[in-house]
Amino acid sequence: MRVCTDGREVPIQGRKQRTLLAALLLAREGVLSDERLIALLWGPRPPATVNALLYTYVSRLRLRLGAAVELIRVPAGYRLGIGSARFDAAEFHRLSRSGHEALREGRPDRAARLLRAALDLWRGPSLGGVTDELREAENPQLDEARMAALESRIEAELALGEHRQLVAELTGLVARFPLRERLRAQWMTALYRCERQAEALAVYHEGRRLLSEELGVDPGSALAATHHAVLNGGLTWKEPHHPAAVLPDAAGAP
Repeated sequence: MRVCTDGREVPIQGRKQRTLLAALLLAREGVLSDERLIALLWGPRPPATVNALLYTYVSRLRLRLGAAVELIRVPAGYRLGIGSARFDAAEFHRLSRSGHEALREGRPDRAARLLRAALDLWRGPSLGGVTDELREAENPQLDEARMAALESRIEAELALGEHRQLVAELTGLVARFPLRERLRAQWMTALYRCERQAEALAVYHEGRRLLSEELGVDPGSALAATHHAVLNGGLTWKEPHHPAAVLPDAAGAP
């Protein structure tokens, strides 16, 4: 976790201090109660002096952050107002939402740019250096949001004809996340468009086996549809159509 003010890094030392800051940031300017903060900082067995310790941690964090943000005591707990300060997780969500929307609108070039920018904000595993309690509470949704952005970025790049560049990346991703059907379907698509139809079919059959053995389910509709498209030649890439610009005639009319 890195905090910068006025162009310089402010060290946030200690797991409890980093957990406090991360929890307040992830609340997105909402109030976190004393009870919730204590649970995230100390788990089910807080020390007897926990209220005084929480006050001390809050006071130290307020001094560290300075005037750029407002760490406010309210009757129910604490709230962190960040004003115009930038918080990477909030920026990631903003960019990824816009990227997903651009993809739905059929604008893969814009979607790819936005989603790449969102993913570039990740500098390693989420929530490093915080308590297990906070990590267990927040990591699943953060990691799922990251994976969804990654899959949509790949979808956009496939729509732009970048299948050859994606094969190696997808090979590694499916090895790490073998049960994510969207990634597997994207790998099949990239392989097929690289004239590797037999490998694309093998990827499907391996996925079907894993889904059956580990989860007791059949492939979902998207993966099954990709398999059908491989068999029937329905995955050929077509360059996006861009309407020709309308030029004015000699008289300047549109």
